[in-house]
Amino acid sequence: MTEHDQEHGAAGDLDPAAALDLPLARKTLDAQPFSRLVRAEVTAFGDGAATLEIPVRDELRQQNGFVHGGVLAYAADNGITFAAGTVLGAAVLTSGFTIQYVRPATGARLVARATVAEATRRQAVVRCDLFAVADDGTESLCALAQGTVRATST
Repeated sequence: MTEHDQEHGAAGDLDPAAALDLPLARKTLDAQPFSRLVRAEVTAFGDGAATLEIPVRDELRQQNGFVHGGVLAYAADNGITFAAGTVLGAAVLTSGFTIQYVRPATGARLVARATVAEATRRQAVVRCDLFAVADDGTESLCALAQGTVRATST
């Protein structure tokens, strides 16, 4: 749930007090046009963690054939915000995040696994590991991200 979408809900109708679960997380992500464009999917959600997966296709690659860094940053931002949403609730904003690219992303799928490292009532610090997954299922760490997400009042 990115800054805008999680604060305002899926298509503007998410009740911040509603119980957040995997089906609702998927609905929220699907309400984001850019997420549909990259074909992102939330595959795990709850207990301070979230996993986002993106099938790699040519439109997501840069000129050397690697997954574009912007796609990795998108996955990190969304993974961080969704993971924070599991502990802070639906109304959250990403305050900021950093990303370190450690190797080019190649393969069939990109997986962003985010975990809340520390949280208070109003804020969460989240780590996100991004993996490129080969056709045979082998995972290679391609980027690390960390972000701070804060709860907003609605």
